[in-house]
Amino acid sequence: MVKAIRVHEAGGPDVLKYEDVDLPDPARGEVQVEHAAIGINFVDIYFRTALYPPPSWPFTAGGEAAGTITKLGKGVSGFRVGDRVAYVSSFGAYAEAANVPERTLVKLPKSLSFEMAAGMMVKGMTAEYLLRRTYKVKNGDTVLVHAAAGGVGLILCQWAKALGATVIGTVGSKDKAKLAKKNGVRHVILYREEDFVKRVAEITKGKKCQVVYDGVGKATYPASLDCLAPFGTFVSFGNASGPVADFNLALLSQKGSLYATRPTLGSYTDQPGGMASVAKHLFRAVHNGSVKIKVSKRFPLAQAAEAHRALESRATTGSLVLIP
Repeated sequence: MVKAIRVHEAGGPDVLKYEDVDLPDPARGEVQVEHAAIGINFVDIYFRTALYPPPSWPFTAGGEAAGTITKLGKGVSGFRVGDRVAYVSSFGAYAEAANVPERTLVKLPKSLSFEMAAGMMVKGMTAEYLLRRTYKVKNGDTVLVHAAAGGVGLILCQWAKALGATVIGTVGSKDKAKLAKKNGVRHVILYREEDFVKRVAEITKGKKCQVVYDGVGKATYPASLDCLAPFGTFVSFGNASGPVADFNLALLSQKGSLYATRPTLGSYTDQPGGMASVAKHLFRAVHNGSVKIKVSKRFPLAQAAEAHRALESRATTGSLVLIP
């Protein structure tokens, strides 16, 4: 028996219930991980509200955690009891412990704390596939990152700068602007006070950007398309302000033969060797100092609802974690 956050119906943060659940021994191909820290991500909110329908009700929320292996299922060969690990999955992480498929696990370097790992796996691996796979950022590119002071944004901006790009970032406050500046953003736009399309044109002297990374959604579409140079790429990877509705394919031709994509982390990590490859590049970037992980706030597991309220307010920066 372990404590876990269960969701019995779609709704606001109050539907996150702190309950006892049975935890059987791990099945074949699984390991049991005792969690030391649990990551909180916007996708958790999408499942809680059923914007992304979960496979069944009720379910245990959360898809990212770090901790220590306590039990091995049959057929597991790449891990041992006592290994320090982190994982990314779809559900089950908001708990004191969980049974996790071996294929979703990565071993943690000694240099990474559990809190850092829990705060970086989904966000950092998202940044990796956005920068290195969805659109391969190269030296000399100009990139626009919306929500530049958020969990993914801070990592994305640091890494893009390390790859040689000029980073433009939108933020919602002057405090966030200062944080963005410290994390790779050369030009900060206060989107509540400034027209970000106009400012991008001014900053780039009309040349605009090679790629826009948009985790905001409804509030920044279709204006994000106006920030792209001909043949530029619009990468939509989140819905912090609500989902994009009525996407107009014709706009891509009208605004310069643009490309648009809606990638997901799972599409990359589900490929053979994908999880290990993405994590390897992330760990290397953290180890060499290209990326620094900011865990800005910690909540007890029982206060998961409060953590969701904080994240939904869009007043947070960096990564939030739950501590069992």
